Amino acid sequence: MEREPVSAPARGELRYWTELGRLLADPRFHRVAPGHDPRPVLLIPGFLAGDASLTALAGWLRRRGHRVRGSGMRINVGCAGRELTRLEAKLAEFDRPPIVIGQSRGGTLARALAAGHPDSVTGLVTLGSPVRDPLAVSPSVLRTVRSFARLGDLGVRGVFSSDCRDGACCAEFRSLLEAPLDPDLPTLAVYSRSDGIVDWRACLDPDASCVEIDGSHCGMAVNPGVYRQLEDLLDRTEATTSRR
Repeated sequence: MEREPVSAPARGELRYWTELGRLLADPRFHRVAPGHDPRPVLLIPGFLAGDASLTALAGWLRRRGHRVRGSGMRINVGCAGRELTRLEAKLAEFDRPPIVIGQSRGGTLARALAAGHPDSVTGLVTLGSPVRDPLAVSPSVLRTVRSFARLGDLGVRGVFSSDCRDGACCAEFRSLLEAPLDPDLPTLAVYSRSDGIVDWRACLDPDASCVEIDGSHCGMAVNPGVYRQLEDLLDRTEATTSRR
């Protein structure tokens, strides 16, 4: 896609706290109706975030009856190729194919997992994830990405390097981002036109069901509107897999 600048102001990301407050005040968040046949879930956090950033979502899923596993990331700044390989091993830990949910950069990894392992993933959700162009981000975030890449270039372990952009280490990851998804796979790609971090156009996965919400990028995992969309996706996943 043609890269365009992120037009939404970054100060809009302060809405995170409003979104979190609305979620915590919503009775439906606390009193969740159990799913008919809840599938296990793998959660993958966004850039510069760890599994702890998805605590609210993980708790809601568990109250719904899902077995939830985190990615094992304390901070998502690793080489995408190496992280993809590690997450592939995570899939093997489940006794049945999980739904994979990723926020921001985590969603690009989730998308690659689903494309590369269609028989091992039973549903896919991306939250503000630039799957069409991982670098379609605001100038300030892009500067941060380049700073971390320089650390990787200097040999800092566990951090991506400049080679990851075009190098062989992430070739499979890049290929899977463009690969088609199983047309029978229940999918949800959430985006916001007022996203102050990622260009919302980069979140429009041509193989997914794309849904717009009103909210911030950082608040995707605590936005009440996202949870309503997730309920629908989880119900569809249970209905689809029960027919198999």
